[in-house]
Amino acid sequence: MSLISAQTVAKHASPESCWIIVHGYVYDVTEFLPEHPGGSKIILKYAGKDATEAYDPIHPPDAITTHLPKHKHLGPVDPNTVVKVEKVLSEEEKKRQELVAARPPIDEIVNLHDFEAVAKAILPLKHGHDEITIRENRAAYQRKVASFPRYAVTISISTESGFARGFCGMFSVVNWSTTILGHKSSLPVYISATALGKLGHPDGELNLTRAAGKHGVIQMIPTLASCSFDEIVNAAVPGQTLFLQLYVNRDREITKRYVRHAEERGVKALFITVDAPQLGRREKDMRMKFVDESGVAKVQEGDNGVKKDEGVARAISSFIDPSLSWKDIPWFKSITNMHIVLKGVATPEDALMAYDYGLAGIVLSNHGGRQLDTARSGVENLIDISSWMEVSGAPATSLKAIALGASAVGVGRAFMYSFCAYGQEGVEKAFQIFRVTRTELEMNMRLIGVRSMDELTPDLVDASGLHAHVGVTPADNLYNTTYQPLALAQFRSKL
Repeated sequence: MSLISAQTVAKHASPESCWIIVHGYVYDVTEFLPEHPGGSKIILKYAGKDATEAYDPIHPPDAITTHLPKHKHLGPVDPNTVVKVEKVLSEEEKKRQELVAARPPIDEIVNLHDFEAVAKAILPLKHGHDEITIRENRAAYQRKVASFPRYAVTISISTESGFARGFCGMFSVVNWSTTILGHKSSLPVYISATALGKLGHPDGELNLTRAAGKHGVIQMIPTLASCSFDEIVNAAVPGQTLFLQLYVNRDREITKRYVRHAEERGVKALFITVDAPQLGRREKDMRMKFVDESGVAKVQEGDNGVKKDEGVARAISSFIDPSLSWKDIPWFKSITNMHIVLKGVATPEDALMAYDYGLAGIVLSNHGGRQLDTARSGVENLIDISSWMEVSGAPATSLKAIALGASAVGVGRAFMYSFCAYGQEGVEKAFQIFRVTRTELEMNMRLIGVRSMDELTPDLVDASGLHAHVGVTPADNLYNTTYQPLALAQFRSKL
């Protein structure tokens, strides 16, 4: 195949004829312009030029070769004709890079709030509506669920000379491993799905996959990942347990292919999100407004119905089917043998319906407080639901939820902040904070007086005030430091 000169490529720099260079290869993307999920503007910015630098941070390497027809792959560019253009950094990007370089050494990270503080400094934050529920999610644990420590617990422990006996917290070994849907986990938490990981780090969700495989933690793959599904699965180690979070597409054939492919690749459970039939009002997101190429998930490539002028959340949700209902459950059970779990259940009635439909479990969630504002927190719903039936944060709050009846706790933002701030190393540090000697999980289990997850029972926590939404709350200084309040419309600065 003959080489194509950069000068020839430069002649095709219009909407009528648009060629770009990616990884030394020339592609004709003219017909793809109106279909690009991020809009045509971002592609036209690089029309007739090398777009590799803009392409790499938000696409898997094979995205363009997979989704663009073969006859649009025009051939290799002549490297001798390509003029290297020095990138000019904006002042905002310069400042961000300076902040990244000035991050605290990871050895100085001692809790999960530290990750959020670092991420806050280098990333824009976005949440939902008036954010009452976001704050209530935290307050429910902080104010209303207290622990009853059982110090005089005698525990047998292994020593070099045999067995010794002592009070819990002095010499005993505690075991925080568990099983989730029958699969072993080194922690009583799993990595819950969060979208568009490459907005925070070039390796995106792969940071989570690699760290989880190394430490025996279960990862839930998000539908709206920046990396492709196969790229994430390929990064897993042999035998690594992966779950899949699913937003149901309006085109059920697309959903069917996606689910079956996931099962073929070894995914063990399907978590169907049911609490987002209508996108919540994300005011921080709306103020950021315009969405460029970076604000679109891999599953949306080829969808020309993406709304890009109402923030990232609105753009990435355009394909989701709002008509999902209980009548669809038999269809899902017909297309997969994976465990099926409903993510976003909030009432005992729905929990019982999930049981009646023969589902493997439910996730009590209010979508991180970003959907129905003033909705109750997951732990408050847990009290009511666990009183009807057995149901399937931070380390201390995870123990409280398990004591109240949960089988495991999904952690999303904390792990997302950890890789946004420090990449894979940050995720591994977060795991360490959860479980290593004298840190959160072990410390709290010792102080409560339990040796394993199955010893966590409701009598170890006081949730009697959980339904009381008034009262004196101790100041949560770490949370208040990282929380960014909603802003009002701002006057433009004088020119």
